[in-house]
Amino acid sequence: MPTETLAADVLVVGGGTGGTAAAIQAARRGAKTVLISELPWLGGMLTAAGVAAPDGNELLAFQTGIWGAFLQELRRRQPGGLDNAWVSFFTYKPNIGAAIFADWVKALPNLRWIVGKVPKHVIRKGDRILGARFDELTVYAHITVDGTELGDLLALADVPYRWGWEDQATFGEPSAPESLANPQNPLHTLIQTYPVQAPTWIVVLQDFGEGKLAPPITPATHYEPRQFQGAWEGYGPERFLTYGQLPGQQFMINWPQKGNDYGVNLQRLIQGETARREWSEEAIAHSQNFAHFVQTELGQRYGFASETFPKVSGKLGGGAFALQPYYRESRRLVGLTTVTEHDILPQPNGQVATLPHNARGEMSAIAIGNYPNDHHYPGFTLPLANKSLYWGGRWTGTPFALPYEAIIPAAVDGLLVCDKNLSVSHIANGATRLQPVVLTLGQAAGMAAALCSEQGCQPRDLPIQRLQTALIDDPQAPSAIVPLFDVLLQDPHWREQQQFYQMHPERYPPSGQVSTTVYQRLELARENVESLSHFRGILKVRMKGQNRQFQLQLPSANTLNLVCLDPIIQRQLQTLKNGQTLSLSGIINSSADWIQVIKIA
Repeated sequence: MPTETLAADVLVVGGGTGGTAAAIQAARRGAKTVLISELPWLGGMLTAAGVAAPDGNELLAFQTGIWGAFLQELRRRQPGGLDNAWVSFFTYKPNIGAAIFADWVKALPNLRWIVGKVPKHVIRKGDRILGARFDELTVYAHITVDGTELGDLLALADVPYRWGWEDQATFGEPSAPESLANPQNPLHTLIQTYPVQAPTWIVVLQDFGEGKLAPPITPATHYEPRQFQGAWEGYGPERFLTYGQLPGQQFMINWPQKGNDYGVNLQRLIQGETARREWSEEAIAHSQNFAHFVQTELGQRYGFASETFPKVSGKLGGGAFALQPYYRESRRLVGLTTVTEHDILPQPNGQVATLPHNARGEMSAIAIGNYPNDHHYPGFTLPLANKSLYWGGRWTGTPFALPYEAIIPAAVDGLLVCDKNLSVSHIANGATRLQPVVLTLGQAAGMAAALCSEQGCQPRDLPIQRLQTALIDDPQAPSAIVPLFDVLLQDPHWREQQQFYQMHPERYPPSGQVSTTVYQRLELARENVESLSHFRGILKVRMKGQNRQFQLQLPSANTLNLVCLDPIIQRQLQTLKNGQTLSLSGIINSSADWIQVIKIA
């Protein structure tokens, strides 16, 4: 059979969240780029895996780069808006997310996207990666980027990686177990059962309406309803469904409490194609059984949303089932540095983590995140050091920044990583694995790959400040490298503030706020204004521990929580008094029982 050989500046293998962003950014920078994806949908977790309810980087100040541009385009394209669920401020139909990424890729003439191939071999000469081979295709590139869901290139290229847990002696992390092998350790059974976090094969259900019957969902093999009993205990059926509510009365089923997380014999994920497919078939069957349980318990008005995902020949999933699993953990690179729990926890008496530095003493941040440290092990709870933050009337996570050296292999040249396969500990992966973080990390990897091609250098030799400046100055999707709560991308001070802390990281405030200056209020984009409603009522201020919770009692006597993503609104809420009459504009979310406050009159 004839084979094709291509040459590129940048080869990105894997069309997941990070790989898609890396390819787009490399091509936008001008690099001749080849993107190879197994599936016809780009975006990975955000699309093909069905996680159309992304977590983290939700505050307005953190909506930068390709992540911020993706949200803007979702708002423009998604009828009915994004405020549908209570787990996320942004839910959408997965096909709309996939269409956005496809359109961005197709708009780049120097980006060639090839669908339906998986890597078979990595071309390596000594300590240098030169490209990869696929069925009937070989691609040589100056820089190869591993954007696969499970770090497959690391294994193919014999690049050192980690898989599984580390004990406290490895990195000194407060939440790591003291021992991995001691049977007396309270976490021993958890560690032995789950080498990595449990994935989920997401399924989407549809409410067919009161008095209507959906087609019955038949259980798969080995159906045992007792394993799902108590799935929505403490929440109730309605809160269970609206957790991941999508537009059009659809529900993303990604439920951790006696739901469809599936973690049986996860070693199979890295034991070859046959073992991985065996696990996948079981995971889909598990989600089908949970969907049957939901329909049986809540009524036949709920059935499969069978038009959500396309059918792909030879692949599992499609219809109501995602095209791929939602992997929460991957093989993890052994990089020039490793992100550990210390790097994501807030500074003492602060609201942000310390900015990372490299071995030369340079501030090395290239991507930001803020999600709390979240681990999934069905049937077990892992105690973790707290990194939560009460902000804007709700809980979020303390911000952190990821270093460039965590995407560079310690052992080889010519390779970068850009997904959950970065150099990170098992414990810290619980915060770095989230969709916006990975999208932002992918953008940084793509920019680094393009700059290395421009300058004819290897990733380890690329000046970090050149990469940081390119991300901040990118003409299409400028990306923050330093988390600042109170400076938005649209603010005229944004670039100045990012550059200041790039050059003077020692001045970075533990509060993550640059000053008490009140920046001018920035209006939402026009497409958001149409969804605003106006409210007038009595403000109720209640203390939850040391935090203030805000509610608005409406003339109808209904009371809704007030939340915000805007630093100006956050500051204004702190000045308001209990019992005062308040007029505001906002977006109501009936699933979450809150109003996202956009403007206070």
